[in-house]
Amino acid sequence: MGGRFGRLGVSRVDPDDKLSVVEHLTELRKRLFIAVLALVVAFAVLYVFNEWLLDILLDPLAPEYRKLLALSPTEPFMVILKVVLGAALLVTLPILLYQLYAYVVPAIGEQTRRKMLAIVAGVSGLFIGGVLFVYFLVLPVALQWLLGFAGNDFQVALRASDYFSFALTIMFAGGLVFEVPVAMLVLARLGLVTAQQFRHWWRYAVVVIAFIAAILPGGDPVSMLMLMVPQLILYGVGIWLASAFGRPAPWASGDAPAEASETPA
Repeated sequence: MGGRFGRLGVSRVDPDDKLSVVEHLTELRKRLFIAVLALVVAFAVLYVFNEWLLDILLDPLAPEYRKLLALSPTEPFMVILKVVLGAALLVTLPILLYQLYAYVVPAIGEQTRRKMLAIVAGVSGLFIGGVLFVYFLVLPVALQWLLGFAGNDFQVALRASDYFSFALTIMFAGGLVFEVPVAMLVLARLGLVTAQQFRHWWRYAVVVIAFIAAILPGGDPVSMLMLMVPQLILYGVGIWLASAFGRPAPWASGDAPAEASETPA
């Protein structure tokens, strides 16, 4: 076994070596331990600031709606745990992604390690960017539209667990939506889809993007359009990434020699 650990703590394996089942499990246990430890530490630190986190999530609400209802003795405690856990996941996302990548790709060289850091930073940045985009732009508009939809016909009183679940869900959904270029790049790098195919499918992409924006929490026309615009831009970015870094389909490279051999001399 010629493996060793690089400077970034990534197991490096010689191309001719294979990890045994025990070594795979040992590596998995190590990665899980680091990920869980980072999450627990972040949770413990952020729990101290739970009131501040609650105030941040309440800020998009109009002042008259910020006195939330708790309908059970355990609801405030469970809500705080949910909010703190969501914040801890967001803060530790780069560490979690790094541990996942380091486990999945053990055979790694100097250049690939640099690429790995760029990938982790890019994926984390896009996700956090999506969360911030929803928090600052989409969530306030969605809440204003939804709470004012019925005018004075309803006396609105928000339940704490419902509101914070709504806010966290739409924010994390926004983070996932912003990963569209990454998914497109992965498909292109695997040779499954080409940039030309992505360009050809743009009409279908618009329909899918509109559907995703419609089913996300909120659902009002304004926030739907606000979610569609960045997704369309990111789809264009994904096409560029696929064009710049994509690979031809594996079966395409095998077709050319076969066709050449069938051509009469």
